[in-house]
Amino acid sequence: MQHILPGATALSILLAGAAWADETQTVYRVIVADHAAPRLTVLDLSTPDTRWTFDVAGQAKPYALAGGRVVAAVQSNDDHVHFLSTGVTVQDHGDHADIAVADPALIGAPLTGPRPFHVVSHDGHSVINFDKGGYALMLKEDALAAGQIAPVEFRQSRAHHGFVTPFGGTILSTVASDAPVEGDAAPARLGLQTFAADGSAAGELAPCTAIHGEAFSGAYLAAGCKEGVLTVTGSGAEPTYRMLPYPAEFPEATTGTLLGSTAMQVFLGNHGPDGLVVIDPVEAPHMRRIALPFRRVDFALDPAQPAHGYVLTEDGSLHWVDLLKAEIVASARVTEAYSMDGDWNDPRPRLAMAGDRIVMSDPRAGLLRVISAETLQELSTVALGGQPYTLTVVGGSGLNH
Repeated sequence: MQHILPGATALSILLAGAAWADETQTVYRVIVADHAAPRLTVLDLSTPDTRWTFDVAGQAKPYALAGGRVVAAVQSNDDHVHFLSTGVTVQDHGDHADIAVADPALIGAPLTGPRPFHVVSHDGHSVINFDKGGYALMLKEDALAAGQIAPVEFRQSRAHHGFVTPFGGTILSTVASDAPVEGDAAPARLGLQTFAADGSAAGELAPCTAIHGEAFSGAYLAAGCKEGVLTVTGSGAEPTYRMLPYPAEFPEATTGTLLGSTAMQVFLGNHGPDGLVVIDPVEAPHMRRIALPFRRVDFALDPAQPAHGYVLTEDGSLHWVDLLKAEIVASARVTEAYSMDGDWNDPRPRLAMAGDRIVMSDPRAGLLRVISAETLQELSTVALGGQPYTLTVVGGSGLNH
């Protein structure tokens, strides 16, 4: 039975109903770490003057976890990992998505351990490898999103620069040589192997010399090797490993960083300092190389346009890459030159996607540049001061109830 309040008019009832109407909202929240100062800055692209700052232990690299609801700030040189609730939740309901927005906040106590580095998210878990500890910590993403930090340790046979990930009911881990090393030298990496949760081997070692870099796309995991790119698919204790060798016509170089598309089964990786490689794990040719005019600074995939990638080269140019054609289709100068000579961790720009925009940190200028993904033209800048460096973007569009 419907009740109408005394004195209510048709207009007031209509306005009251309108107040409950769903509203489509788009929020892209940027989390950026400074190169020199131990801090994270969080801002919304639509209102960049409203921002939040969080102190951490050292220089950080932010990783988006749990569908963007949480960011892990990995501080490799300072043995800390802080966790930040981003305040943005996008839930897919099939025919539509819902979005809820709140202030960001640090959650829980930070994890500490010897040199945290690679972070891999898969099968509802995020796993942080502690390179000098010989173990990885596995966290359930649902628990993280609820503010609960309850890591489970996976012990490796030897400390090394590697990664661990759940995969089809088992665990995949990189494996290092047991040969002695001198001084602070890192042990050689041999390949990838399947393990049970207690650390016992559940399969044979898949050789992948100097394995480095990992990404998921569709049913596949891919990792870079000296011999080529190793792919893994299937489930259980016997996943299918396949080495895709570098084609004979490629220049002598390796792949050590990989990005996986979320909308089509393809990978984009580096190939030496001045090349990219498009990798199809199923169809031949499995690898197609894109020669760059200058050395690569950073590259990114566009989740909204799965055939599009973007790469910044050291001359300050941003290039739009067509993955289907494996070629550069447009280029534009977006910043001053950043030479790749020097240390790998020197302050240089980094890229992240925010819908139809590319967000680029510019440490020398102390700002973020917001660039159109369609035209490669600068749309705006956000002054931050300091040396904005590594960054990630979370968010999207949905109905705000």
